Amino acid sequence: MLIKTDWSILRRTKWNDYAVRFLLGGTITAVAGLIAKEFGPVIGGLFLAFPAVFPATATLSEKREKERKSSKGLSGEKRGRQVAAAEAAGTAMGCIGLIAFAFIFWRELPSWRLSLLFPTAVIVWAVMAATIWFARKRLRPRPKSTSS
Repeated sequence: MLIKTDWSILRRTKWNDYAVRFLLGGTITAVAGLIAKEFGPVIGGLFLAFPAVFPATATLSEKREKERKSSKGLSGEKRGRQVAAAEAAGTAMGCIGLIAFAFIFWRELPSWRLSLLFPTAVIVWAVMAATIWFARKRLRPRPKSTSS
């Protein structure tokens, strides 16, 4: 499966898809705030680190792919799951990068200026996430060709 950026999706996305993302993301953020209020900011921050948009994105991506396939007379069940799995893999890689971002912030905030720390942490996040993505792409076994 080739993963690429498709900017045209912004024009095709329905308003209710954005509403679902907003509601799920807002709900997850509010729950993290309640957890932080009850158990403190460290525990609340762990829950806030949950990718708030991921559940909606995976669900909507799977639904969109099924609809696309069904318009061509196909089930789309398997392809929808593959798309959701690709979303999950990308989210996991981004989260590992966010762990690096948080670690840099936690470790260096007392001694670095924020104007220098924030861009540094963003670069660390991007490099970490991209490195994991390229490593996964390189190390992932390729399906063997059935033709001889």
